[in-house]
Amino acid sequence: MAVREAEQTAFGNPSSIHAAGRHARALLDESRERLSVLWGCRPSEIIFTSGGTEANNLAVFGAARARADRGRHLITSPIEHPSVRQAFEYLAAREGYEVTIVRTDPLGVIDPGDVRRALRSDTTLVSVMAANNEVGTLQPIRDIGELCRDHGVCFHTDAVQWFGKEPVAAIDDFAADLVAGCAHKLGGPRGAGVLYARSPLLLESAAGWWQPGERPPGRHGKPAGHCRPGCRLGALHETPGV
Repeated sequence: MAVREAEQTAFGNPSSIHAAGRHARALLDESRERLSVLWGCRPSEIIFTSGGTEANNLAVFGAARARADRGRHLITSPIEHPSVRQAFEYLAAREGYEVTIVRTDPLGVIDPGDVRRALRSDTTLVSVMAANNEVGTLQPIRDIGELCRDHGVCFHTDAVQWFGKEPVAAIDDFAADLVAGCAHKLGGPRGAGVLYARSPLLLESAAGWWQPGERPPGRHGKPAGHCRPGCRLGALHETPGV
């Protein structure tokens, strides 16, 4: 009912100042406030996107590029979703980053010790998914996140498959700087994703630099509930993982 009502009444552009736009913006702000209470974070740390793919792309590209002057060494795993894995491949092939792939054990679990041994002085980003979308393996995400935090390295986790299946008392349970989620994995509409970005984290989007508390210029991430099955609205044609 809530989704149907939003589709029927919140059709305006939330970036516009006309009445329909202001109404859509008010609903977005209310949704952001409610989610921040649920997650125990600031509303400004919640970024709505067109889905999990865009959330992961924004996290990986935004964090890596914003820290390029500190180093170009990145760490990830071989079991990531294409929206993460292909983003790392793109950065390595086209932008001169070096990517270390930390292997799993036979059950698909990452050893935090292997992540620690892979860290270098020029490591700027680590990305490990929370729950695998193929076999359901759960990673020791908090241990990896605390390790990265101790070393001053940005940590991203794709938690799309975690939400709605495993408990989350607060978003900091992941000990991550960036956490991606997606509505349709827990009964919500297609074309609605979210990225938690811990303040004062700096990201770089295709439209320029911005921080949590600001929205990417010109967009507010209104869910694309009208999008047809299989369509990932808002993803550019070269967006990795699409």
